[in-house]
Amino acid sequence: MRSSKASANPHPATNPAMQEFAPGADAPAAATAKAEPRSPERLPSTPDPEVTPEVTAALRALLDGTNAEFRAKLREFGEDASLYPRPELDLATQREVTFNNAQKVRDFGGFQLGFRPENGGQSRAREAMSTLEGLAWIDGSLAVKSGVQWGLWGGALDQLGTDRHSEWAKKAASLEMPGCFAMTERGHGSDVQNLETVATYDPATQEFIIDTPRPSAVKNYIGNAAVHGRAAAVFAQLITPDSDGRSNGVHCFIVPIRDEEGNPLPGVTIGDHGPKGGLVGVDNGTLAFDKVRIPRENLLNRFADVSPEGKYHSPIANKNSRFFTMLGTLIRGRISVAGAAGGATQASLDIAVRYANRRRQFEGATGNEKRLIEHRAHRRRLLIPLARTYALQLLYNQINDRYQEQLAQQASGQWSVTEPTEEQKYASREMESLAAAIKTAATTHANRTIQECREACGGAGYMAENRLSIYRADADVFATFEGDNTVLIQMVGKNLLTAYGRDMADMSPWDIVKYAANTASDVVRRRTGFTTRLQNLRDLVGDSESTSLFDANFQARVIDDRAQSVLRSLVRRIQPARKADRIQAAAIVDQCQDHLIAVGWARVDALLVQAMVEAEQELAPDSMERRVFEQLRHLFVLNTIVTHAGWYQEHNLISDGRMKAARAAINDLVDSLAPWSLVLVDAFGLPKEVSNVPMLTGAGVDPA
Repeated sequence: MRSSKASANPHPATNPAMQEFAPGADAPAAATAKAEPRSPERLPSTPDPEVTPEVTAALRALLDGTNAEFRAKLREFGEDASLYPRPELDLATQREVTFNNAQKVRDFGGFQLGFRPENGGQSRAREAMSTLEGLAWIDGSLAVKSGVQWGLWGGALDQLGTDRHSEWAKKAASLEMPGCFAMTERGHGSDVQNLETVATYDPATQEFIIDTPRPSAVKNYIGNAAVHGRAAAVFAQLITPDSDGRSNGVHCFIVPIRDEEGNPLPGVTIGDHGPKGGLVGVDNGTLAFDKVRIPRENLLNRFADVSPEGKYHSPIANKNSRFFTMLGTLIRGRISVAGAAGGATQASLDIAVRYANRRRQFEGATGNEKRLIEHRAHRRRLLIPLARTYALQLLYNQINDRYQEQLAQQASGQWSVTEPTEEQKYASREMESLAAAIKTAATTHANRTIQECREACGGAGYMAENRLSIYRADADVFATFEGDNTVLIQMVGKNLLTAYGRDMADMSPWDIVKYAANTASDVVRRRTGFTTRLQNLRDLVGDSESTSLFDANFQARVIDDRAQSVLRSLVRRIQPARKADRIQAAAIVDQCQDHLIAVGWARVDALLVQAMVEAEQELAPDSMERRVFEQLRHLFVLNTIVTHAGWYQEHNLISDGRMKAARAAINDLVDSLAPWSLVLVDAFGLPKEVSNVPMLTGAGVDPA
């Protein structure tokens, strides 16, 4: 593709912040090194129609990453207007329409690609996860309904089962066997290890007895349970005759729940949660079991099995390691939810930005009403989250690719799931941490941004026909399913704390505090690969000592400095627990939860800026797309810095004067990018049907 050259700029920046950042007099020595800061110029206020298609294509290629061909097929699939929400329908009809549309998703075939070859797939998890992202552009209910069927129910069969479960997996893939993923209980959600449902083995009949011993063990919020599910992947404590009544840990079992006519099977009680705050097309319900018997073979036995005589055995001796290995095979669900959150966010921004470029109100100095995008407050409320949306998509792509690489290594025999090397253990834990990070970051951003888009479109944004309120309601639950965000962001922080410790499966609050604070950052950088990545960034953009906040190298360093400093201070804060007993140590760690969360979020910011800087190097130097993306990066990084202004000033890393200049630069950047806002959302490449809503096509709006 021919690179679009930067055209002459008739509107240079008037704000000094767009020229350079001079180091403050009170800045630390590292921030006062002599360097010539680069001066970003204002983008042309009228994009050249001959240039914008190339800019759009180049930015879209960045956002598509290694999956461009498949995403193009998703866009074509998304042009089917019958797939989109119909809010006028009643609850029962909504559910049936969603199930019928799931059959179209089955025919599209994206999810099935993620299954293992022995189950009819190609182990292409990247395409399967992208399918969920694409469905979120269209309809959250369809995305989640499909995610339950192929990602959770089918994924459990595919990832936790063996050859004896292949027919089950194939029936899930073909939608012949609609199913559920029954993990969450009324009394235990995120605390999966302490689930209360019990699976007791009876050697006399070679059956497991699945039982719900008390009300707190009822399975809650189970997608597909209320109407369509015919079987469930039930997580329960496995008890065998040789365990003396003690659990061998949580395992997964195939439990039929309905007959061919849709009636509950004997011993199975099914409830219906009814209307919810969103996802109205998904039939969430409850499941309870009264001594339901299933064949021994219904245990998904990839990591553990029970002999006909009732002897438990597993290739993974350690109980905790076995549990985390089992859950680790299911982390693609968290990555997928991040993609779905990103898809809903992009769709909402697509609608809101287009509306902002059409809707007029409030006369300006000329006496003519101005478009919403011509008001700076409106530019800020849309373009700042738009910049972060780009960063999240780029990081999501990296994590998606990395996960696919790990699967390929496992499939080729380079990586044993049951007997990994120490480095592979660390890589697995890091992948779990990355999945938690992107899921938390993307879903938190989705809820905030979609709400902002709704408000930015006024009353029109509240009308269901314009879809923003539907995206908002459907994305709400992303913050708590597939792992509560408050819990997951602590997992990110914990992984950093224990990056140089022993296997995380054995970590307890007492273990967490047994580390040397003076080596924490160096080892964390080595274990998480950040040292290598930071050096790679310097190789790409030059190892300059520039202190300009527009310098890519400086941006990566200043964001990472905060991440490492917050981590070191957390280690110091928990050091007193090293001399405490276990109970006291646990209490001290609990008191540091706020700090642990801060460490996790600082890590997320570091990952995001890395992703943006790395992606930028793929754009042709001196091209218009490079200039546009560079200003998006500036907007993202400067807003991140300003968000944490108190921390940077408290630690004397950025002076008051430079922080004021950063705030001014944000305004200048949104002013510069505003004329290019349609190009930026066009680069998402969403199906045109996404923005085919009355507030963009009906009376009262300017033509496109």
